[in-house]
Amino acid sequence: MPPCLPILDEKGRPKLRDSYLLDTLECGESSFAMACLIANRKYGKNGGREDVKTHHYIVSFDPKDAVENGLTMERAQALGLQFCKDNFPGHPAIVCTHPDGHNSAGNIHVHIVIGSLRVRTVERQPFMDKPCDWEAGKKHRCTSSMLRHLRIAVMEMCEQADLNQIDLLEAQGDHVSEREYWAQRRGQRRLDHANAKLAAEGQQPTQTIYQTELDKLRKQIYSVLNKTTTFEEFSALLMQEHGLAIAVAGVLTAVLCPIFAALL
Repeated sequence: MPPCLPILDEKGRPKLRDSYLLDTLECGESSFAMACLIANRKYGKNGGREDVKTHHYIVSFDPKDAVENGLTMERAQALGLQFCKDNFPGHPAIVCTHPDGHNSAGNIHVHIVIGSLRVRTVERQPFMDKPCDWEAGKKHRCTSSMLRHLRIAVMEMCEQADLNQIDLLEAQGDHVSEREYWAQRRGQRRLDHANAKLAAEGQQPTQTIYQTELDKLRKQIYSVLNKTTTFEEFSALLMQEHGLAIAVAGVLTAVLCPIFAALL
C-alpha cells in the first residue's frame, strides 16, 4: 500500500482532485469527523494531542487493471467498501477512490481512513486475537500481525476480482514466497472441505488452520532464535526442542542458515 501524495495548486496548496468517489461507513447521519468526535466523547478517549485518532490505509491497484481487467473507479470503490467492512468492522470510516496517483502512473487508488475507536461490538473474526479487536470503545491495533493480515486480504481480494497483484508477503520480508502462499491457500481449502464433512457427521475437527511444512519449520526456527544469541546456541537448542539438526551441507543448511543470518 504505497504512499499517495496530494495534488497541489500553482501556489503549493492542496486542492481537490477533478474526479473521485467518496462514501462513509458506520457514521449514521453524521459526517465522519462528527462520528469520530461523538465516539471519542462517549468513551472518553483520544483527548490528547499525541493520541492516534485515525488510521489511513491505501490500496493501489496495478495500472494495467483498467485496460486488461476492466477496473473502473466504481468497481474499485465497491471493492474498497467491502474491504473496509470485512477488515475494520465497527469503525467510522471514509472510503475514497480516485483514478490516478500523484505520479500519473494511471493506477486507481482507494483510500480508507478509519476512526481509531470502534463504535459498536462486532462478531469476532479469525484475524482478531484479543477482545479489544472486536469490543466497542476499543482502539484499532495497527500491529505487525494486523498488517500481515491486511496484505493477505489485499492479495485475496485481487485474486477473487481477477485483478493483477504483487507478492505482498515476499515484498515485506515475511520470508513467505508466492509459491508457498498459494500452497497454504490450497491446503486450507482442502482442510475446510474435510472439516465440513466431519461437522456434518457430528464430529469435531482437530485442526482448523492448515500449515505448510516450511511454515512449521519457520516457526520452530523463530521460537529458538528468540532464546539464543550465537549460532552454536541456536543449533543446540534447535536439536533439543525440535529434534532438528543443522548439517554442514544438505537441505537443512540451505533452509536454516539464510533465515538465521537474515535475522541476526
